[in-house]
Amino acid sequence: MSKTMKIFTKAATAVVASAVMFSAVPASAQITSVSDLLNKVRQDAAKTEAENREREARFRARANEQQGLLNQARGELATLERKASSVESSFSANRRTIDRLEGELRAAQGDFGEVFGLARSKAGEFKALLDNSLITAQYPTRTEVLGRVAESKALPSSDDLSAIYQTMLQEIKAQRQVATFSAPVANVNDGAEQSVTRVGPFSIFTADSADFLGYSAPSEENSSGILLAKLPKQPGGQISSAASSVAKSSGGIVYAPIDPTRGELLKSFERVPTAVERFGNPLTFRKGHGGTIGLIILWLAGIGILLGVLNLIRLFMTKMAVGGQKRKAQPSKSNPLGRVMMAYEGAANKDADTVELKLDEAILRESPKFELGLNLLKLLAGIAPLLGLLGTVTGMIKTFQAMMIYGTGDPQLMAGGISEALVTTMLGLVAAIPLLILHSFCSSLARSIQGTLEEQSAGIVARHVETKGTGV
Repeated sequence: MSKTMKIFTKAATAVVASAVMFSAVPASAQITSVSDLLNKVRQDAAKTEAENREREARFRARANEQQGLLNQARGELATLERKASSVESSFSANRRTIDRLEGELRAAQGDFGEVFGLARSKAGEFKALLDNSLITAQYPTRTEVLGRVAESKALPSSDDLSAIYQTMLQEIKAQRQVATFSAPVANVNDGAEQSVTRVGPFSIFTADSADFLGYSAPSEENSSGILLAKLPKQPGGQISSAASSVAKSSGGIVYAPIDPTRGELLKSFERVPTAVERFGNPLTFRKGHGGTIGLIILWLAGIGILLGVLNLIRLFMTKMAVGGQKRKAQPSKSNPLGRVMMAYEGAANKDADTVELKLDEAILRESPKFELGLNLLKLLAGIAPLLGLLGTVTGMIKTFQAMMIYGTGDPQLMAGGISEALVTTMLGLVAAIPLLILHSFCSSLARSIQGTLEEQSAGIVARHVETKGTGV
């Protein structure tokens, strides 16, 4: 009996612990016996069952509501299907009426149908031709009647046919004119109107600055309706000068720039590289088509030319100083000849051989100063074409690699290597030519100064021997 009571007590304790865990029991409703525990369990079960019944009722009510919405949607679908069937019937009837009326129209037109069909076809072709004509920038609305005739199914009126004829005459007349008019330019002052000059159907430019403009045919993509835009890169040179002369001319005969391709040739200037794009900029270390080797050649050429010019100026000033010293009896330390004369004064009491040796020694001290930097200048003049040849080889290697990978179908893939090969060769030759010229001038001046010193030295020795011989 005692063992049974222990088991019952443990079970009751477990149930009580579960009840405390899942249901918070107030302090005033403490369970003190097994009967209280059973009553509490029954109450909780009844409450849970009531909540489940209420939830099930809500679900059933909502299901009925959803079924009502579904029935309503099906009713609306059926109504729309009946309406669509009615509209389709009306459309078919209208289509049959249109076909009947078109048949009556063709019968009424008779032989004129082909004539007016040809008129519509030619109006469409002529509209496409005028849309691509530069003259449309001056008369932007002149193709409206052509578009109306080309797209209309009705017979064109006599006014429409007359407008086609008049538009053709206007085009013929405008093609031989040089006209100045106002038109909006897309990328100048936010599309404001500018005074522009047109040379027939070939070229057009601003009247003030002679900047060439590009023309775009009217299309659906061009919603702004602005047909002209300034070319991003101007041709410059004689072409721009001729455009400026036409814009400023008040009469007479002047040369006018003509683009027979009607703008395509001028647009090709956008693809022409500038000097910086072609050769690079050594000051900003920007590489051009010649690559790194081209940039090195530019640096060597700049250094060599600067060195050659400085040497040329130095030697020229030295030659002038030596020439001035020849006319003076008093020697000066500021020029080589003066220093040679001062060396003679220090050995004037010696014999002729000693004087000659002293003068030769003084000339030998001066000689390296004349040749300062000349060897480096000669070295740079020799390195420049060799670097150009190196760039040619590397450029051709790149070209052959592109041909091996991509084939020969696209020339642009090989253009980079060919450009590097040619540009570096040109840079090497362009750098070597002025360097060789500077080296030649500097060497000539140095030899001239050296010869003057030797000549004056020989004269000093001769006078010294003559003086000693006469005993003066």
